[in-house]
Amino acid sequence: LPEARGAPLVLLYLLGLRALAQVSHRQLLNNPPGTVGPREFSAARAREYLDNITAIGPRTVGSPENEVVAVNYLLKQIRAIARESTDAHKISVDIQRPTGSFSIDFLGGFTSYYANITNVIVKLEPRNGAEHAVLSNCHFDSVPNTPGASDDAVSCAVMLEILNTLSKSSESLQHAVIFLFNGAEENILQASHGFITQHEWAKSIRAFINLEAAGVGGKELVFQTGPENPWLVQAYVVAAKHPFASVVAQEIFQSGIIPADTDFRIYRDFGNVPGIDLAFIENGYIYHTEYDTSDRILTDSIQRAGDNILAVLKYLATSEKLAKSFEYQHGNVVFFDILGLFVLAYPARIGTIMNYITAAIAFTYLSKKVLQSKTRAIHNLKKLLTAFGLTLTSWVCTLVAVLIVAVFVSLIGRALSWYTHFYVSVSLYGSAAAAKLILVHVLAKKFFYKNMSEQYLGDIFFDASLMIWSIALAVMTQMGLCSAFICTLWVAFPLLTKLMTYKEFSQKGATMKFIVMYMLGMFVPYLYILYLSWTVFEMFTPVMGRSGSEIPPDMVLAGFIVIFTMILSSYFINFIYLVKSTKTTLVTLTTVFVVTLILVCSGIFFPYSSDPANPKPKRVFLQHTSRRFHDLDGNVVKSDSGIWINGFDYNGISHITPYVPEVNDTIRTPCEKQAPFCGLPWILPVHFMFRLRFERKSYTCRIIPFARAQLCQWDLGDGTPVASLGGDYFVFYSHGLQAAPWHFWVELT
Repeated sequence: LPEARGAPLVLLYLLGLRALAQVSHRQLLNNPPGTVGPREFSAARAREYLDNITAIGPRTVGSPENEVVAVNYLLKQIRAIARESTDAHKISVDIQRPTGSFSIDFLGGFTSYYANITNVIVKLEPRNGAEHAVLSNCHFDSVPNTPGASDDAVSCAVMLEILNTLSKSSESLQHAVIFLFNGAEENILQASHGFITQHEWAKSIRAFINLEAAGVGGKELVFQTGPENPWLVQAYVVAAKHPFASVVAQEIFQSGIIPADTDFRIYRDFGNVPGIDLAFIENGYIYHTEYDTSDRILTDSIQRAGDNILAVLKYLATSEKLAKSFEYQHGNVVFFDILGLFVLAYPARIGTIMNYITAAIAFTYLSKKVLQSKTRAIHNLKKLLTAFGLTLTSWVCTLVAVLIVAVFVSLIGRALSWYTHFYVSVSLYGSAAAAKLILVHVLAKKFFYKNMSEQYLGDIFFDASLMIWSIALAVMTQMGLCSAFICTLWVAFPLLTKLMTYKEFSQKGATMKFIVMYMLGMFVPYLYILYLSWTVFEMFTPVMGRSGSEIPPDMVLAGFIVIFTMILSSYFINFIYLVKSTKTTLVTLTTVFVVTLILVCSGIFFPYSSDPANPKPKRVFLQHTSRRFHDLDGNVVKSDSGIWINGFDYNGISHITPYVPEVNDTIRTPCEKQAPFCGLPWILPVHFMFRLRFERKSYTCRIIPFARAQLCQWDLGDGTPVASLGGDYFVFYSHGLQAAPWHFWVELT
């Protein structure tokens, strides 16, 4: 098979699949909303709510904007909706201002205490009342310095319009729908805890839908469900008009890789209630920034979210299963959407059986291949294991080589060069990964497999890839990972393809017919993995701009690119042995890599962008700090003040000093080893994520030795102190507009 025929076809095939996967991500947002009738969700009305909420400005917990202005606006709209409600429904409204505390293992572990925060709660129920309820949750507070359009004003706007739509319907619901507009989520999930543990309506809740954001607009992704309760996923599958869901996202999120959490955790852990967690994931570059404005959220995104959530809430509020939700805890569920068109969902136990059967068939096929000639069985097994080992070796070599490039780029101060221009990461790390992978196999073909049949080598390396995926399938299934369905795709379809093209595979000089049949057989797994990769990179790339200054983002992204390169190359490795030469392909990939590396080293790719239409800003946290350190007798032994500067990404403040030269006068803050958290006033216990820098105004210091003590009990959370990373204890305290003095006790040994 000449390279001129093989390699370009493979490249065009992958590019075509990539384009199709990208189109599928956009296709649902291009559907016009259509005519909106009196009972349908109106994106126009929801947008009006959104504009009015964001017009209030930043809504931090404890501020008048959050505790008074936003609350009054919500109450005004809710009362207007209640006045126009039909006689089929009864609407009740309550303002809750809870005080409480809890411990959580998020960000290394800490304890949260809140006082007099605000919840606005609405219950829509049948005229004669309802025993059971489904909860819909959003939060109207925001982080400082942002109008918080996507996080989470748009969700509250959607909920207001859903309340409006349901209340005007003449059809009575079987169960109540509780709408919680919570006013303290950004303070690490406090308001949801206050509601689910203290409010009288919480006892009736049997399921919930949590509306969140990790980006600005786009499609809302179902990224957490359960725990267990597969009937909830089935409800989403049946009811949602534009499904977008992934159990892969669920397992990634729950692994803790992404430094974030949602109210889903509170309802699950403290309320023992199953639910569905949805979030907008597009354009996370401006999440939690001043650019998160309502005009950046497409009306089609609002319409899509409203259609989905309204349909699912109506389904749950009329479902017989809601009243008996605790009887339907039948294990986990595997779920994933097919290009945004529909969702496949099935119980994990069924998936386990399917996975093991698929793996068994593959191992049976491989065994027959090895034993087809009993006299050469040992020889065949050695050849298969050699190809297996060589494939793994090529992957390890590729990963190491690309990570070395990523380390080099980070050390010379060019990290995140791809942050604004994602194609740079593909050109730099993707081309390096592909070139290294091909090079290892070219060398093996030239020196290790000299004078061996090309068809035999192509066949044996296909079997080696099949063996790798079969083992991965068995291991992931044994670990209980629902994401193992991906391995099933990468075992079942290639095996079917191999069986269908067996004659062509065996012929000397593979034909165009073989190439076409082979690519058609691989169409489904390759299309799905490209679709999935788009989702993963869309979520993770912006996160690298806010993951702290200790995590090298180039190594993380390079690792992801290598992993996807390994996956995509799995069943094309055999083409390296089938083609006559790969010289042109290697030269092209190497040229792309070298040119990109030179451009990256030159600094031509500035990481950030101030483009008004599509900003990708750098995040820097500036905190005016005054510190006083006391000894055990209460005497002040040290005091200082200044501006505490933290860059939110690996580049720190290196890109700022040329434009703000005064920052050059700052010093890197030494760690006060005898003080908790290095003696710095962290808002959250994220000290392990940042390098410290402090511009000091004044400074006095004396070191006072003190005895070690153990914290045994306190009256926070459940009474058991929870230590953070490093063994210190961190208590996060916040309050609403007004709060009584905070009294608490601790017991030390």
